[in-house]
Amino acid sequence: MTDASVASRLEQVLERIRSAAARAGRSPEEITLIAVSKKQPVDAIRAAYGAGQRVFGESYVQEGLDKIAALRGLDIEWHFIGRIQSNKTRQIAASFAWVHGLSDLGHARRLNDQRPPEAPPLKVCLQVNLSGERSKAGVDPADLADLLAACSVLPRLEVRGLMTLPAPAEDEAGQRKPLASLRRLRDQLATAAHPLSCLSMGMSGDLEAAILEGATQVRIGTAVFGPRPYN
Repeated sequence: MTDASVASRLEQVLERIRSAAARAGRSPEEITLIAVSKKQPVDAIRAAYGAGQRVFGESYVQEGLDKIAALRGLDIEWHFIGRIQSNKTRQIAASFAWVHGLSDLGHARRLNDQRPPEAPPLKVCLQVNLSGERSKAGVDPADLADLLAACSVLPRLEVRGLMTLPAPAEDEAGQRKPLASLRRLRDQLATAAHPLSCLSMGMSGDLEAAILEGATQVRIGTAVFGPRPYN
């Protein structure tokens, strides 16, 4: 993988974001691209950084910590995306700026208590399981208000919005349906004190649908970096 190929892929994704934003009557400036770099080498992150990307997402704690250490001199905003394990909350709280995928009050309390006092509050998006599949992570929509209320009083957490990981769909209309459900949930729960302005939804295959439904953060891996080089 060359720097030029990463830069080219990144520009193609940014053009998709601009085009989808135009369709939605939105400004592309409203949408943050999170380049999901899990299983990608540090050099690929450097290449994306050199092309202007500043926000990166990791899903495996130790891999993320190794990359954060290797790239410490760069002004990168690191997002943790994925399942949270209780024995990893201290490292997540200490090293990441954002968490996408919080759905457990116990984990929320651990992240709050373990966030270093000198760091700003940890920004979090609560993960909602819209499909009802027991194998999927996320809080049930019926329990979301209670989780939001409990998290909102934790001083070292800042609940910024909601996220979801919907099942694949065959067409854009099918993709938009669960994403629209997440937007409606946000609209129902948002208050002046907690506007829940962030909707973290949309990946390489459905970013257009997500932007049309109001995504403010899209989590893109393969379309930026190419296939993950699994060992």
